[in-house]
Amino acid sequence: MKNNYKIAVIAACPFPYPRGTPIRILRMAEGLAARGHEVHVITYHLGQHIADLPFQIHRIPNVPTYHKVTPGPTYQKIAILDSLLSAKIFRVVQNGQFDIIHAHHFEGLLASLPPARLLKIPLVFDVHTLLSTELQSYAMGIPVNMLERIGDFIDHWLPTHADHIVAVTNSIRKRLINEINISPHKVTTVYGGVESDHFNSDVVSESILQKKTVSISKTLIYTGNLASYQGIDLMLHAFRKVLNHRPDTLLKIVTGFSIQPYADLISRLGIQKNLIIENSDYFQLPRQLHSACIALNPRIECDGLPLKLLNYMATGRAIVSFEGSAEVLENEVTGLIVPNHNIDSFALAILRFLEDPQLAEKLGQNAQSHVQEFFVWKTAIKSLELIYNQLLETRL
Repeated sequence: MKNNYKIAVIAACPFPYPRGTPIRILRMAEGLAARGHEVHVITYHLGQHIADLPFQIHRIPNVPTYHKVTPGPTYQKIAILDSLLSAKIFRVVQNGQFDIIHAHHFEGLLASLPPARLLKIPLVFDVHTLLSTELQSYAMGIPVNMLERIGDFIDHWLPTHADHIVAVTNSIRKRLINEINISPHKVTTVYGGVESDHFNSDVVSESILQKKTVSISKTLIYTGNLASYQGIDLMLHAFRKVLNHRPDTLLKIVTGFSIQPYADLISRLGIQKNLIIENSDYFQLPRQLHSACIALNPRIECDGLPLKLLNYMATGRAIVSFEGSAEVLENEVTGLIVPNHNIDSFALAILRFLEDPQLAEKLGQNAQSHVQEFFVWKTAIKSLELIYNQLLETRL
């Protein structure tokens, strides 16, 4: 087999963009290019500009009526953007003698299937979540139980058409094998890497790292979008309970989304004076994380891997998480994990950290060491190369 491949990476999302899926795609594309592969990312018309990327980006034509950069499907996205993406993939790949198509998420796989089959190119599917779990979280004018059934049907049908599946967590891999009957040899778990350089302490001001101020010691933080599946309402209710015992506690929410959908709840709970809302900025995120002592992950269901958890771990924050999205944490070792929906337990875990700073520091350091050892992009890239080698060897 030749050492270097020509790879079409399919990003059915804004790209590049500072959230989970686009960052995974960006780091994998950079890592593959650094190993000598020729990488082409085929994506939507939306995305931020990053200079001097080591790969080419091919975009669909501009769709002036579509500006959405948040996660989740829309009818326009499915009907128009994904159709344009499929056509773009065909045009780029047809002219380029590509070795592999690596499609991310279900829409990327769906758009890639026709050109991959017509041009007889091995197709890798990078599955970040399962739709039976996630699809019901989005408002599409369809009853929730119907969305769950649609998601379950797609989960059982679409992945079987890929030549190999990359799962971002072991829980997804196990579900694909046990519930959908995918052969274990066809599914490989490839964890993402932590942004080690980005979260290195050198980028954080000395005043934050060396001086444990009173405000930091009493500040909690949540970073990420405010979609309903994130459990923001549960977090706010738990925060109210924390304030009943520690009224000087602050909650910093770092997001690029409006807090307005939760305004009534915040008012009813009487927590508005203890909330700090900051705009999400990828380049400021290390500083923002270091401005708090405890990081919160209130999501109750997640087949995939919340990027925020890796960010929390990389900065050595003490983490409180519901069990449904805590695969990469170990209770009492790298964080405190509580039963799903149990607001009282979530609040008590926060209070435990607030009242025992030594425990918070110890578990935060454990989390940082763990993520630096096991969540490395170089390891992920080597796993991808093994998959590509195996697929292409079977084609000979």
